[in-house]
Amino acid sequence: MNLPAEHRASGVLAIAICAFLWSSAGLFIKLIDWNPMAIAGMRSLIASLTILVWLKRPRFSWSFAQVAAAVANAVTMMLFVFANKTTTAANAILLQYSAPIFTAFFGAWLLHEKPRREHLLAFPFVAAGMLIFFIDDVTPGGLIGNLAAAASGVTFGLYFVFMRMQKTGSPLEATLLSHFMTAIVGLGIASFLPMPLLSPGALTAILALGVVQIGLAAIFFAHGIKRVTAVQAVLVSLIEPTFNPLWVFLSTGEKPGGHAIVGGLLIVAAVTAASVVSVRRARFAEACIAAEAAR
Repeated sequence: MNLPAEHRASGVLAIAICAFLWSSAGLFIKLIDWNPMAIAGMRSLIASLTILVWLKRPRFSWSFAQVAAAVANAVTMMLFVFANKTTTAANAILLQYSAPIFTAFFGAWLLHEKPRREHLLAFPFVAAGMLIFFIDDVTPGGLIGNLAAAASGVTFGLYFVFMRMQKTGSPLEATLLSHFMTAIVGLGIASFLPMPLLSPGALTAILALGVVQIGLAAIFFAHGIKRVTAVQAVLVSLIEPTFNPLWVFLSTGEKPGGHAIVGGLLIVAAVTAASVVSVRRARFAEACIAAEAAR
């Protein structure tokens, strides 16, 4: 990626802000006493309006990659909201962040990109971390929530792969389409469930989720992903699983169990190590190319 240093810095900052905004999801979802589908649907409806205001005239290509990315993101959002309601916020976000490793393997399958050695080495540690998570979950609710969170890691990984398939497409249009899908499915299912309590606190939280947590975050993400590599973006976005359980703990007192902390740290450490090695490999390759060109 031959971009000036200031452009790369702008991209890193944008991804960091995006991840910081994403990290507020667990906090606001916990504050809303609605069913998961109502939360997911209303959040995406508000987010879609926010993104539409920014785009003004979105252009949909309806390509396989764009639609597949939208479906993967929509499923990820619904699974993540469900997980936040049925397990701890820490479990939900840390299990979801097994996604970068799945991205490497899905990329090999769908994009014919050979996984790097660091990804192959990291995968067993991610799998071990996920298994450790389930030690504490002897209740059906916690187990189901963790399974949903783990599944969201798989769909999140697919989302990145389908986004990479779009060589000239706009990531913001694919994100907007995913919010349309989530709003239709989520609110459609919620219409058959008991009416949620429309308290001032719940309405404020759902507005914050839609406008700030994923609406504004999507705009920053679209800016940043054009200026940094996918690996750099994943590395910077690890801000999210660091802050997500912290906000929930400070506001509600919810804290993860000992096994969840160990499993989560193992997942984050494995993903971070693999990302750092990949970034260094890319920088070394760039330096070699630059040196060769200077001769």
